[in-house]
Amino acid sequence: MRMRASAERLLAVIKLSPQSRTAGIYMLLSAAWIWFSGHVLGYLVHDPHRLIVYQIAKGWGFVLGTGILLYWMIGRTVQRLRIANQHLLDSHEQALRVLVEAMDIRHKETSDHSERVVRMALGLGRLKGLESDALRDVKFGALLHDIGKLALPDAILIKPGKLDEEETKLMRTHPRMGYDMLQRVDFLRAASAIPYSHHERWDGTGYPQGLKGEQIPLAARIFSVVDVWDALSFARVYKPAWPEPEVLDYLRDAAGGQLDPHLVQLFLDHYSELKALALNT
Repeated sequence: MRMRASAERLLAVIKLSPQSRTAGIYMLLSAAWIWFSGHVLGYLVHDPHRLIVYQIAKGWGFVLGTGILLYWMIGRTVQRLRIANQHLLDSHEQALRVLVEAMDIRHKETSDHSERVVRMALGLGRLKGLESDALRDVKFGALLHDIGKLALPDAILIKPGKLDEEETKLMRTHPRMGYDMLQRVDFLRAASAIPYSHHERWDGTGYPQGLKGEQIPLAARIFSVVDVWDALSFARVYKPAWPEPEVLDYLRDAAGGQLDPHLVQLFLDHYSELKALALNT
């Protein structure tokens, strides 16, 4: 009974250790090949000179065969790790979406606000040529663009009227708060450009850093165009939704002042496509 338990524990350790499993299989197959091939050559070849040639050929065959075997085994392990990492990332994303949905409810945002801006920002990012990790950072940055507002009181967040000077000053602290929050999470650090910089303006009059033009991270410039469109197109507690022609006119007027003019033009050139993405139609 004890031997069985010990064997099960050993198997569990091996199962949980990909490197042990890979090394064990490699050593077992290598030992079997060396023993079997050595005996076969000893039985078939008796000329010492020919035996040396065959031993060299056998050695090269061993190197080639084990190289192929290791490539396959390591590839399988890397693929399993990649799948496990993607599952972990998906789980993190699901948790973040629940948090953001709760934020939208607290801020009395229109339903699907965060999902709309994520879909549209990703679409505009792809049109701009972003790929892979850069797109992932846009997705998480757009999803968490207002994460810093969690630290602000409801009296400011959902105030139906205009904010006074002190309230505006406090509201403008949320980008820095969001940045500080995301810097504490390893996989979200690169996504902090949007929460930190999406209130910067192309002409340098934005906040919190007063960045100008291409000093503003590209992801933040992309999101700013999307965020302005969404803010004007849907009702908020402090304003009704604008008619679509007025929203598009505002974007044209904001190009070169508030917004990156090249991205505004790209947005307008592909407006129907991006709008369909945002509305998930």
